Amino acid sequence: MTRRLIVCLAALLFAAPLLAQIRPFPNDFHTREIATNGTKIHTRIGGHGPAVVLLHGYGETGDMWAPLAAALEHNHTVIVPDLRGMGLSARPDSGYEKRVQGDDIAGVLDALGVDRTVLVTHDIGNMVGYAFAAQYPQRVTRFVLMDAPLPGIGPWDEILRNPLLWHFSFGGPDAERLVAGRERIYLDRFWNEFSADPARFSEASRQHYAALYAQPGAMHAGFAQFAAFTQDAKDNQALLARGGKLTMPVLAIGGEKSFGSTMASVMRFAASDVQEKVIADSGHWLIEEQPEATVKAVVRFVDPRPAGAGTQP
Repeated sequence: MTRRLIVCLAALLFAAPLLAQIRPFPNDFHTREIATNGTKIHTRIGGHGPAVVLLHGYGETGDMWAPLAAALEHNHTVIVPDLRGMGLSARPDSGYEKRVQGDDIAGVLDALGVDRTVLVTHDIGNMVGYAFAAQYPQRVTRFVLMDAPLPGIGPWDEILRNPLLWHFSFGGPDAERLVAGRERIYLDRFWNEFSADPARFSEASRQHYAALYAQPGAMHAGFAQFAAFTQDAKDNQALLARGGKLTMPVLAIGGEKSFGSTMASVMRFAASDVQEKVIADSGHWLIEEQPEATVKAVVRFVDPRPAGAGTQP
């Protein structure tokens, strides 16, 4: 047995018991490894009705969406991929441009026989979601983006100058050597500095995600997500110039202690119908920090009440 295989098995065995410590997906959810666009995407599927796709960001995986999946499954087919190179999806050597990953999502939907969907995204998931929506606007009915900018869109250059975002330019072989075996230390920096209260990002979640990011090749793939930002900015500007602003309804959610109303400001450069929501007393990790308020805001937007149905509680 090769050393690499031993390491892989050890990582998976370490991760397995941790899966029980974070909130699980509802019992009717199942997983599929969907081959598409030159890779395999680990995907959770459950519920019944019109589709909703949930896309995670860096420092988490699709596991983050369990509370929202539970709220949506009664009226929707909920589809939760791990992005290329992250979580339990395959980790190819290339393809981390968000335009390419938008094609990954199109392939997942094609494999599931889904033509149109609502998108709900967070962090790097916003970037993949925008690339998908801009390339396939006819396939997106509504779009929720949470607390992260879009490369090349609106105040991107100003955002890049924020010293808290030094990790956008951190990568390469030496960076990987620095964090090897120290993945939890590196990730704690994100969970602590980008939270309104670091205690709300639970120890169980920290252990769970640190184990997944410690798998062979996982940190390399994570760094590749950031390394692609320069090309992502060029691609997004080209998509916007060619197709214009998104026309589907958009909800831009920011954490009060993070992007706040800037999230909506960013999206108004890229979409023509933007609603704004700021989640009080939350940093970047909205689902971890304020799950009830975040889930409520998303569900209200995904399932708007018809005119005359009365005031929402």
